Amino acid sequence: MQAYTYVEHGKFELREKSKPELLDSRDAIVRVTLSSICTSDLHIKHGSVPRAVPGITVGHEMVGVVEQVGSNVTTVGVGDRVTVNVETFCGECFFCRNGYVNNCTDPNGGWALGCRIDGGQAEYVRVPYADQGLNRIPDSVSDEQALFVGDVLATGYWAARISEIKEEDTVLIIGAGPTGICTLLCVMLKRPKRIIVCEKSPERIRFVQEHYPDVLVTEPESCREFVLRHSDHGGADVVLEVAGVGDTFRLAWECARSNAIVTVVALYDKPQILPLPEMYGKNLTFKTGGVDGCDCAEVLRLIEQGLIDTTPLITHRFALNRIEEAYQLFENKQDGVIKVAIVDRIKL
Repeated sequence: MQAYTYVEHGKFELREKSKPELLDSRDAIVRVTLSSICTSDLHIKHGSVPRAVPGITVGHEMVGVVEQVGSNVTTVGVGDRVTVNVETFCGECFFCRNGYVNNCTDPNGGWALGCRIDGGQAEYVRVPYADQGLNRIPDSVSDEQALFVGDVLATGYWAARISEIKEEDTVLIIGAGPTGICTLLCVMLKRPKRIIVCEKSPERIRFVQEHYPDVLVTEPESCREFVLRHSDHGGADVVLEVAGVGDTFRLAWECARSNAIVTVVALYDKPQILPLPEMYGKNLTFKTGGVDGCDCAEVLRLIEQGLIDTTPLITHRFALNRIEEAYQLFENKQDGVIKVAIVDRIKL
C-alpha cells in the first residue's frame, strides 16, 4: 500500500509499505477513506516533535471503514464506518479512568498514531485499543462531516469544556485556523454573551465574518483595546489561546480580566515566558496541555443533530498519490488555502 512516511528531519516521502496486520486482540485494521494534513504533521517534519519516530507513516486525523478486528474488540465490527481518535488510550489506567486519556500510561498511550506508530495518511491503518480509539459514524453523517472528530474538533470541544464558560461571559479566542474555528464552534454551543476572535490573516477574518456574523473580530495589534471596549469587567472572562505564534501567549493573559480562566490550546515551537511579577495581581487560572479526546461520541451526536458543521472548512481535496502537492500547498499557504482557514484535505 502507499503510505506517506517520515524519513528524516525535513523529509517526508510517499512509499510502498505492507498492509498493517493485527498485533493484539484489541486492535482493528481500518481502510482509510478520508485523511487530512495537520499542522502537527509539519511540526514532525520540522523537528519540533522529538518523540516522532523516523520511518513511521504520518497522519492522525482520519475516517474509514473497519476491515478487521481483534478477538477482544466489542464496540465496532467489520464494515462499520468509523472516526479514528488522535490518541491511543487503554481505558483502564488511573488517567484513562478519570478522563485524562492524553496521559494514558500504556507505552503507546497519548499521541501515538502518526508520531510513534504508523498513522493514517495511507490506505490502511492499525488502531490499537480499538474499543476506545474508534467511534461508529451515524448513517446520516458523511465522512467529510466526521473527519475532524478525532483531532481538531475533539480539541475544540475539550477546550470549551474545561474553560468553564458561562452565559454571561465574554470569551476571547486567539487564532482562527482550523483548530481555532473548531474551538469557536464548540464555544458557540455554550451560548456566552459575547465571542471575540483575534486573527491577523485577512482571509481567515473574512471567513469568520461570512460564516459567523454574530462573532466580533479583531486583529492582534488592536486586540487588547478591542477586548476592553467589548467586555464588562476590564477584559475577557475566558481566553482560549489557539494560535501559538509570536506573542500570542502574552496577548492571552494580558486580555484576560482579573480572576479569569486562560486555556492554552496551542502547541508552541518555543518555550514561553510566564512573567509572574507582571501578572501577580490578576489571580489568573491557567489550563494547558494536550487534548483529552474522550468526547468523540458526544461530538458525533452533535454533528448528527446539526449543531456542529465543519464542512465549510474543507477547501481542497487531493488523491493520495498527490500528497506531495497537497503538503506544498498547505505549507506555503498557496492557492487560497488560508481563505477558509483550514488545511488541505487528502481523499483516498
